[in-house]
Amino acid sequence: MRTFTHEDQEFIESVIAQCDICFASVVDESGLPYSVPMNFGYHEGIFYLHSAPEGRIVRALENNNHICLTFNVGQELAFQHPKVACSYRMRAKSVVAEGKVTFVEDMDKKRDALDYIMKQYSEKRFEYNDPAVRNVKIWQIDVDNISCKEFGAPHDAYKR
Repeated sequence: MRTFTHEDQEFIESVIAQCDICFASVVDESGLPYSVPMNFGYHEGIFYLHSAPEGRIVRALENNNHICLTFNVGQELAFQHPKVACSYRMRAKSVVAEGKVTFVEDMDKKRDALDYIMKQYSEKRFEYNDPAVRNVKIWQIDVDNISCKEFGAPHDAYKR
């Protein structure tokens, strides 16, 4: 079993599209790592997340806007031989995106971001009332670096 690195943007986006959540990881104001599972949206190379207007992760991002998002799909136990413990591993695909967060303040852009988030989970079209839009924190993540790996693939899965 092997690990493959994928650089094709279509493949990367197909992995992202299969995910229900991402893990948003930051360094908090005390210098400690902090990671939270979150809903997300993705549009034209930009990630969108939403949260309460305040909290530990928001304080962390106000202090340091660097973020790492992790996506993972297709987890499945695999092995080469059922009686050999070290031949066991997980098969999965993952994407890791690093970037910087900008908080969106414009009401129309917040609505657009909410649409991108909801599109990840539903084909329905939604309306958002002004108080709800005002009271949600919208994060726009511009990606500096993105990588995609496939773990536990059989040796013959990809011909090089």
